[in-house]
Order: sequence, then structure tokens, then C-alpha cells
Amino acid sequence: MADSERKMPITKTSDAVRPEAAEPESGSADQLLVSLGYTPELSRNRSTLQVAFMSFVLASIPYGLATTLYYPLVGGGPVNIIWGWVAVSAIILCVAASLGEITSVYPTAGGVYYQTFVLAPPSWRRIAAWTCGWLYVVGNVTITLAVNFGTTLFLVGCINVFETADGQAVLAGEPYQVFLIFLGITLLCNAVSSLCNRWLPILDTFAIFWTFAGVIAMMCCVLAIAKEGRHDAKWVFTHFEANSGWTPGWSFVVGLLHAAYATSSTGMIISMCEEVRAPATQVPKAMVLTICINTIAGLMFMIPLVFVLPDIQGLILLAQPVPAIVKSAIGNSGGAFGLLIPLLVLAIICGIGCTTAASRCVYAFARDGAIPGSKLWKKIDHRLGDVPLNAMMLSMVVQIVLGVIYFGSSAAFNAFSGVGVIALTASYAAPIVVSMLSGRQTVRTGSFYLGTLGWFCNTIAVAWSLLSIPLFCMPSVLPVDPSTMNYASVVFVGFTTISVGWYLAWGRKHYTGPPA
Repeated sequence: MADSERKMPITKTSDAVRPEAAEPESGSADQLLVSLGYTPELSRNRSTLQVAFMSFVLASIPYGLATTLYYPLVGGGPVNIIWGWVAVSAIILCVAASLGEITSVYPTAGGVYYQTFVLAPPSWRRIAAWTCGWLYVVGNVTITLAVNFGTTLFLVGCINVFETADGQAVLAGEPYQVFLIFLGITLLCNAVSSLCNRWLPILDTFAIFWTFAGVIAMMCCVLAIAKEGRHDAKWVFTHFEANSGWTPGWSFVVGLLHAAYATSSTGMIISMCEEVRAPATQVPKAMVLTICINTIAGLMFMIPLVFVLPDIQGLILLAQPVPAIVKSAIGNSGGAFGLLIPLLVLAIICGIGCTTAASRCVYAFARDGAIPGSKLWKKIDHRLGDVPLNAMMLSMVVQIVLGVIYFGSSAAFNAFSGVGVIALTASYAAPIVVSMLSGRQTVRTGSFYLGTLGWFCNTIAVAWSLLSIPLFCMPSVLPVDPSTMNYASVVFVGFTTISVGWYLAWGRKHYTGPPA
């Protein structure tokens, strides 16, 4: 959209909303936003399909499942990989439907944070919104960190499908090498997100077609060539092999981090509501539709890989087993690397999408004064096409600082992905719980009301949140040592300390919550 055509921010003067030259859908959405207490500052440049495409990009299922395949391999093998994915997808569909109901009534960039505030009783809405908002911000930032760090480890694994003459890895993957690659990827994602905001919808549209083309190419090649043979269908769909040290049942459950991480971005798209033309209808539909597309894409990606899975005992020694699986099936390094390129490109696009969503989340929370230094973080840079640049830079700096953890523990990725899943899942549950406590009266007025089915979806979503919090603090293998410890709880407690400290120092007296 050209500068001359781009809708300018509007202000509320008495009951009038300006400017007059707004698209019908966009104008209606801006009027709704004003009625919720906010002045629209972001450009509404996304259609229904573009929202669905961005939601798909935030999950980037083949990439997300590829970078965390280690967990179900250790947890239970093929059964954990396939049926764990199906089970979690069904649960997340309930989460998406539950959030969709509420978002159809309150479509703002504040997302679940704003929704929790307006749904909660006045006596405790401030502390409820503060808690949910911090969970949402921490989840957005750490899941973006996990995506970029996962891309780094996956890139190292892809490079190492090539070997030296004596069979050694081409890239040693020393901590400083990994950190520098992570730094480069993080800077790249932030540069593209900030400087190319107007063209991001086009990038998201490209990503969905690129993804399916890449998955189909990989699926056909690994099954057709299968250098080391194929397993039979019974083994693929029923073989269970726990290698974690946990009891078999719990081992399977711990392995669900694989699927939970890949679907944790479900509610992040809500942060883009103020850049969508008709968010009350488009965003709920996009969230539910994306889960259905993701489930199919995930099965298309994983089932062929399980058919050609080499010895599991060898794979669990690798941080990133997918490159080794593809190389084993194809039989040569060049062919394997070629098939992995679509996943690498998708990984970068996913990082850009998560960076964009996280910046909007930080911006929305900061404009209500809930983050230290809010006056700086809530500013919009109109020169770049209405981008919350300062909020984006804050998110980036936090990610880089947390990335230093890798120097002390090779299990840092486990911490980043774990705390991201915990925080996001808990933040999604907050407005759902509050809505249930009020008898779901408010959601009845929305365009995405599910009726009796909504109670079922809400119950499943809350139960999943209660399970995920302790579950994803667990180490993936036993026995535990400093290098395999899951530091998700440490990161989570650190952010909790900042949140509580800031509330006691400032929020208790000054924080009033979002306008409502």
C-alpha cells in the first residue's frame, strides 16, 4: 500500500472518528478499537487469508516439529511423534476456539491481557491483568527466542550433513559459534520485521506455498529413495520406545513438548488485531483454520520421516536428528541439504513473524504502563510504516541476553522452549478461566459464540494449562546433571521476580489497567 493511500492514525473527538477516508472494514474496526479505549496507531493491511497465513507462519509446523524431534524420540519414539502430535493438536484446537470466542468481542493488540482485565470483576481485575500480561509478554519474547535459537541449532545440524575426510563434523558447534550464529539470525529477523513491515503479508503468503512445496518434495524423496529401507506401517504407528529414564507413561507425556512447542504460538496472532481489517471475525477464524491446516501439514511431514527412521539409539545422541534422518534416507549429503533448505527458509520466516508479533505484544503492554520505561517502549515509528520499533528492540535485547545461557548449558533451548510454552499456555488460560467464572455471559455477544461446545473447549484448554506448567519444567532425560537440567523454571522465576518487583514498586499505586 502506497504512503498516499495508507490510512493515518485516527483520534476521537467527542463521538466523531477521523479520518473519513478509511476502508469500510478498517473504519469499523477502528471505531470498535476506539470504543475499547484506544487510539488506532497501526496500519490495517491484512485480509482474512493473510491473517491465516501469518498464523501459519508463527507456528511454521514442519520447522517447529523438526527442531524439537529429539523430545518425542527420547520420550516414546514413533507413538510419541505421531499420536502425541494428534492429541496435542486436538487440545490446541479447543484452546484456539476458546480464544476465538473472546477475541470476537475484544479484538485488540493487548490480546489475552486486555481480555482478562475487562472480563474480571473490578475487585481483582488489576492484578489478574498484570499477571496475565506479564505471562503473555514473557511467552512471546521467549518463544521468539526459542525459534531463533532452534533455527541456529538446526542450521548447525544441516551444515553437518557434510563431513570432513576423517568423518568429523564440518562445524564443531562450539558455544561461541552457536551464539554468534544465533546473534546473526536474531538481528536479521528484527531488521526484516522493522524495515519491511509493509511487505510482510506478502512474505507470509509466500511462506505457506513454500512450506507445502518443500514438505511434498521431502515426503516424496525420502519415501522413494529410502536408502536404508522402510519400516512397516505397524511399527510406524504402534512402536513405543522410551529412552528418557522416566516411567513409560510419564516419558510419553514429557515428550509432548515437541507438539506443544510447535502449537504454542496459537494465540500470538491476537497481537496483530490492530493491523487486521476485520479482526472480530477474521482472527478467530484464522486461529481455528490454522490449527486444522497445521495438523495435516505436521502429519505429512512426520509420517514419511518415521517410515525411514534409522536406529533411534543413535538419533537421541544428536541435538538435531532431522538432518541425520534425511541424510540416511537420501544417501548423500548434497541431496539431504537440498531437501533441508525449505525448512531453513521457513525457519527464518517464522523468526520474522514471531519477532513482529512479540513487538506488538510488548508495545500493547507498555502503552498501559506495565513495563519499566513504558514511555519509551510504547512509541510508534511512523517513518517505517507504523512499527513499534522501540518495543521490538527491547524484545531483541532480552532475547540476546538470555541466549548467553547457552554458554553454561547445552540444554538452554529446552529452557527457552519450555518457558515459552508455559507462559503462553498460562496466559491463554487466564481470560478463559475468568470467562467461565462469569458464566460465559460476555462471549454470547460475539460473532464466534460456540454455545454449549464452548464449555467443553474451555474445560479442555484450562486442564491443558494446568498440566503444562509443571510438565515443561521437567528435564527431558534422567539422571539429571548441570548440562541436561531444564532451566525453564529458573527463567520463569526470574521473569516472575521482575514482574512482582515492578508491581510492588510502581504498579500497586499507579497501574490502573487498560482503558475499558
